[in-house]
Amino acid sequence: MTVSLILASQSPARRAVLAAAGVIPVIHVSEVDEPAALRDAASELGASVEQLSAEQRVSILARAKAQAVYNAWKLVADTAASASGDLVVGYPLEAEAAAESAETAGSAETAGSESSETGESSSSALASDSQSDVTHNVDTAQTRDFSGVTVPTKTFDIHDFAYTNKSSHDCSGVLIVGCDSMFLLDGECYGKPHTPEVAFERIKQMSGKTGQLWTGHCLIDAKTGKTICKTSHASVTFAQMSDAEIRAYVATGEPLEVAGSFTLEGFGGAFIESIQGDPHGVLGISLPLLRQMVSELGYAWPDLWNKGSLEETGEKNDPTSTEVPKENVHQPGDGWVHCNCGRRHWGHNGAAGVLLARRDAETGRVTHVVMQHRALWSAEGGTWGIPGGAISDGESAIEGALRESFEEANITSGDIEVVGAYREDHGNWCYTTVFAFEKPGHSVDPCAHDDESMEIKWVPIDDVPKLKLLTAMRTDWPSFRARLDELALRHA
Repeated sequence: MTVSLILASQSPARRAVLAAAGVIPVIHVSEVDEPAALRDAASELGASVEQLSAEQRVSILARAKAQAVYNAWKLVADTAASASGDLVVGYPLEAEAAAESAETAGSAETAGSESSETGESSSSALASDSQSDVTHNVDTAQTRDFSGVTVPTKTFDIHDFAYTNKSSHDCSGVLIVGCDSMFLLDGECYGKPHTPEVAFERIKQMSGKTGQLWTGHCLIDAKTGKTICKTSHASVTFAQMSDAEIRAYVATGEPLEVAGSFTLEGFGGAFIESIQGDPHGVLGISLPLLRQMVSELGYAWPDLWNKGSLEETGEKNDPTSTEVPKENVHQPGDGWVHCNCGRRHWGHNGAAGVLLARRDAETGRVTHVVMQHRALWSAEGGTWGIPGGAISDGESAIEGALRESFEEANITSGDIEVVGAYREDHGNWCYTTVFAFEKPGHSVDPCAHDDESMEIKWVPIDDVPKLKLLTAMRTDWPSFRARLDELALRHA
């Protein structure tokens, strides 16, 4: 039995604590407006934010973060569950193998004789292209060009579980954990200082004193909605620090984005003389407390261990590309696959993306599609394709496509309906293109939501071939355009 853990935080410290304990979480940033969440909660209690205790504040924010990620997860799951249409699966490597087999047989029949034909068959050209790939591009991340290949296909209902991501079968549970930490000193609560000036003053005030670090935890069972909230705390005693030491510490940048302006596991560790209480909570997430909460929801802690299955492959980039942003982290499912097609592809569970179309309100015909101008550091950077990426552990291909399209392009699942899919199957790796329309009465405003895109925009459907397209998109676009037109007629 395996359980996937989603961490509603981009905190490197929390991820590192979990990873050291054998749990590589999926990172979903909550994007909660923390001051607003505290104001709303205080108002419901008939109090001001200042009247809330540190324990109340971290509990409120931990719950708000976990709930926000749960709501987004459920929206994706519900949209995927309501998908309609067919899943068409294409097998280009089978066509290639058949063509090579036919060519070999033909060569055997004509062995010892010279041919006067000057034309080259498509299968011969394909074999030549394949050999070129093996010789020159075996370690590149550029997708194969299967144009000119008649790809055999099979059609399934879109909910045929034999063609969902294998990891989604193996995953028996999904847990979402949200955390928040605050430092209580002399009766006042401190969060992240954000600026060097504030950090300097706070650390100077903390020097030689003892305060309490409170950490709130909220754990949600995504499949049932059951929620548990608990807090941990510890007393932290600081050494006397000179102004020069404080300035040097602030100059490292470490204390700016951490609660209380200090860390135990970094530069700040040398200035912490003692801890009384739960030391894990000081790092941002208490493992003993989280283990207890997991047990209360009916799961065993060892079921969360997945570190051994995650291949640490270094930076998330192609060595020939420009540098990947340092803040990008590996998620369960991330990593390069040496594909049967002779190339490298991203995603241990395969990858998926959303081809979102807009239709004319009167005619129902497709007028625009959302396109992504890929960041230069990504594979085939600078080309245009659709928002998408690696499928995480525990996700189906449709769920992965919907999640990625939101993270990269701000496409909210509640505004769209899934009407079909196409999967290119390479045997040990697949890419699933999910076809979707805006829901009637809904409007999607796409934008570059992270650093994986230079631009995200609606493109008139007739202008798509004019763009410099990703190799696979250039190959598939004629059939994708035809299918979009057919789907539009069916859903008119």
